Amino acid sequence: MKATVLRKTLVLAALLAAGGAQAQDVVRLGNLKFAHYGAVSYIKEIAPKCGIKVEERVFAKGLDVMQAIIAGELDAGATASEAAISGRTGGAPIYVVAGFAKGGARLVARPDVHIKSVKDLKGKKVGVTRGGIQEVLLMAELQKAGLTAGTAPGKDVQIIYLAYADLNQALLGKNIDAMMQSEPQSSQAINKGFGVEVLKPYDTPIGEPVRTMVMTEKFYNTKHAAAEKFMRCFVMATSAFIRDRALAEKYVREVVFKGQITKDDFDDAISNSPYSYDITPEHIQTTTDLMVKTGVGRLANPPVAKQWVKTDLLDEAKKSLNIK
Repeated sequence: MKATVLRKTLVLAALLAAGGAQAQDVVRLGNLKFAHYGAVSYIKEIAPKCGIKVEERVFAKGLDVMQAIIAGELDAGATASEAAISGRTGGAPIYVVAGFAKGGARLVARPDVHIKSVKDLKGKKVGVTRGGIQEVLLMAELQKAGLTAGTAPGKDVQIIYLAYADLNQALLGKNIDAMMQSEPQSSQAINKGFGVEVLKPYDTPIGEPVRTMVMTEKFYNTKHAAAEKFMRCFVMATSAFIRDRALAEKYVREVVFKGQITKDDFDDAISNSPYSYDITPEHIQTTTDLMVKTGVGRLANPPVAKQWVKTDLLDEAKKSLNIK
């Protein structure tokens, strides 16, 4: 009799456990490997507290995240704003739902070429990653300085397109004279002595570019409860990193970069790309307009920001967690 009761109890417990596992929503998240994307990565660590499971995939650049969204492989993604804008223009069914970091760009030059300003880039080779927010900022700065740019010789500035991971090596190997680079790579170049800061490119109409958290329309519209839990988890992770710098540093250095960056690299990177929550339609519209003006992304029919920037989930999550 006791054995029968025990078996029934075990079966019931197993069924309840299985039901709980099935009830837990799985969120497929696309991310990039940068210091200021660390809080986004941290979401998966605290996801069980939010009643969800987060499966993170790391991509080389934001446009790759957009391609995965179009393919139906992701529910949410972290990208720079220009990738989100290009993605939406190209048919990616996404909403911008939050911002998670500001800044994160720096014009860095070789010490031996004595570049002190953007105007000094005339006659030089400048590296940048194609399609990144750094390209938008570089082209805006060159236009502002009255300099022409192109990939072939003959323009004032010759543009060399390279992956983020290859820009530092190109600067170190003197294959380029300067680079518009992200963090923590730009801080690494400076701290290791083969790069010097020329400027932080925040004097364009964009100001400090805001990195965007996006959700698919399907996830937002048909799994609203899961989307709410995910956004609450995003706010919790970001708040933890803002409040506890030691936690942020330990996680980014040890988990994200596996010891490949130093404390100075992290500190310098985050001082130039602080974690944040907020985004506005106005910021996305300004970025869109500058992309059209500079030709980055070749936006044939650019989207109107107010039609696809939706911050209601963010506002609700911040309010529930008493975060201003």
